[in-house]
Amino acid sequence: MGWVLFAIGAWIVGWALNVRLARLAPTQAVRLAMPVLFGVTIIAIWEGVVRGFDVSAVLLPAPSVIAKTFAASTSILWEDFVQTVIKGALTGYIIGCGSAVLTAIAIDRSDFLRRGLMPVGNFVAALPIVGMAPILVMWFGFDWQSKAAVVVVMVFFPVLVNTVEGLQAASSMQRDLMRTYAASSATTLLKLRLPMAMPFIFNGLKIATTLALIGAIVAEFFGSPIRGMGFRISVSVGQLALDLVWAEIVVAALVGSAAYGGVALVERAVTFWHPSQRARS
Repeated sequence: MGWVLFAIGAWIVGWALNVRLARLAPTQAVRLAMPVLFGVTIIAIWEGVVRGFDVSAVLLPAPSVIAKTFAASTSILWEDFVQTVIKGALTGYIIGCGSAVLTAIAIDRSDFLRRGLMPVGNFVAALPIVGMAPILVMWFGFDWQSKAAVVVVMVFFPVLVNTVEGLQAASSMQRDLMRTYAASSATTLLKLRLPMAMPFIFNGLKIATTLALIGAIVAEFFGSPIRGMGFRISVSVGQLALDLVWAEIVVAALVGSAAYGGVALVERAVTFWHPSQRARS
């Protein structure tokens, strides 16, 4: 009963503090404190409910148990992180996003590619990952190369579509102005069209950060060496080691949030001139 009261008390305290913070001036510290406080409140309620109602660790381990497993399994988690995130997700992300931007520039200069490749891209983007992953694993083997290939396929078309759309963002008046300055096509691309496309490109890059991690983890369910986040989750579920599963989920959540936040920071530095960025400052 004491743990249930703890959960109720955590909810009341968290609610009251968030209401008070909401009344303050929206400074950077306040904007950061509100989600942190909300997260801490959720964890406290989770701990109280699991322990108060004696929920089985097989169904839902308490956050304290997950934290203990996390601390005791750092070597395993690091090995899985390197295999899945660095080798699989990051490699595929760089190759997929880079090739998507280059392909978008080629499409922008060719009506044939625009009319032929874009419908194919929309078709491939709609394919489920559980259908593509086994095929790519058979093509590229069971190591990280096949996971990177899955990530390339997943991130390529969202970035491609956003980049193609962004390259059309420059108005006809702006393009005419560049022509009056006798600017070449390459100069117009570098000085006008690519800068105007940056908000669209970064929108695709932010979407791709999540897709890359999901693709690398799910691909490991279909074949992997004895390491990797997807491999560990699959094996641990079979062993009913849900605390280790949740530790891997925590790593994935932290990596995904950090990757998204890193891209958003770069976007803010590159597109400082855009109205959406000025509105956030």
